[in-house]
Amino acid sequence: MAQVSLENVWKVYPGNVEAVRDVSVAIKDGEFVVLVGPSGCGKSTTLRMIAGLEDISSGTVRIGDKVVNTVHPKNRDIAMVFQNYALYPHMSVYKNMAFALKLRKVPKDQIDQRVRHAADILGITEYLERKPKALSGGQRQRVALGRAIVREPKAFLFDEPLSNLDAKLRVSTRGELKALHHRLKTTTVYVTHDQEEAMTLGDRVVVMSQGLVQQADTPFEVYTNPINRFVAGFIGTPPMNFIGGRLIKAGDALKFVEAGNGLELHIANKHKPALIKHVDKGVVLGVRPQALDEVSGDIRDAAQEQGRLMELEVEVVEPLGDQMDVHGKTAGGLRFTARVRAHGDLPIGSKAQLAIDAERVNVFAPGEFGDNLLLKR
Repeated sequence: MAQVSLENVWKVYPGNVEAVRDVSVAIKDGEFVVLVGPSGCGKSTTLRMIAGLEDISSGTVRIGDKVVNTVHPKNRDIAMVFQNYALYPHMSVYKNMAFALKLRKVPKDQIDQRVRHAADILGITEYLERKPKALSGGQRQRVALGRAIVREPKAFLFDEPLSNLDAKLRVSTRGELKALHHRLKTTTVYVTHDQEEAMTLGDRVVVMSQGLVQQADTPFEVYTNPINRFVAGFIGTPPMNFIGGRLIKAGDALKFVEAGNGLELHIANKHKPALIKHVDKGVVLGVRPQALDEVSGDIRDAAQEQGRLMELEVEVVEPLGDQMDVHGKTAGGLRFTARVRAHGDLPIGSKAQLAIDAERVNVFAPGEFGDNLLLKR
């Protein structure tokens, strides 16, 4: 095992195309770090530079204490698992897993011991004599994992290894990967575009966009305290709702005002110190669907007094078992999504009375990458 670190790493392609821009990330020994972001954000390129499959334009990549910028991939002591498994179709599972060790001239008894140990960990011992075509997608992915495990590398690199699996198998394999990391404690760098996968797997999540690291923190911090509007909108299912408006002072109260819909949300006391300096400025309110609750009666009236009430005309309802996602629009045309307790009393065209939890909102500076104004800087 070893620490993996990137220091001011750039990747610039011909034509001055900047795929990765000044990325600095330190991955601790034994840590599981996930690089996540939309297509084209630079996450796979970053992984390939760690592996040595892409040249580095500038900056430094270290594995352990060694700078590996010019070290050949086979000499970096890493193991990579790809999206498409990359198994040899003419070889048995056993031979696929043993092949890299044979090339390194590892003694036969050690090869056998490592292969059978890895197969036992992954639950594929009974498939060792089969060829890849006789295996399911999930079984092939386990073989690809086993081929990496037998090498006993300093670090594992995963490039979207679950994207070819069906939804149910993806969830179960995710659990197996997490349990496997807990047992092996090997430093792991994992790339995915699936933010749910990133949140469930990673000790830390590195959110990327436009070749830049936007935020690197624990899944809880990235979800609860997104550093900017991009991270807030990318992390979380369903995505965060955004409303443009401004902050005003009314006596001792601080309010967010969105004139088009008459929304005048009273800012929670805990948020006032961070926002008071932004009075009379344009801001963007961020409300997660989970921070909206259906209300009626006295609770509805109290929410209206506090400027927390929002009425949606229901357009789509997506049942999710004990919860449901309600999509609709306000009288002023704002589109909103709320995740609420499931029931059958919200037909299309009806009005949903929703209260915003003022303590769980975020407030951002305008723009796609506007800073979260609630965070200390």
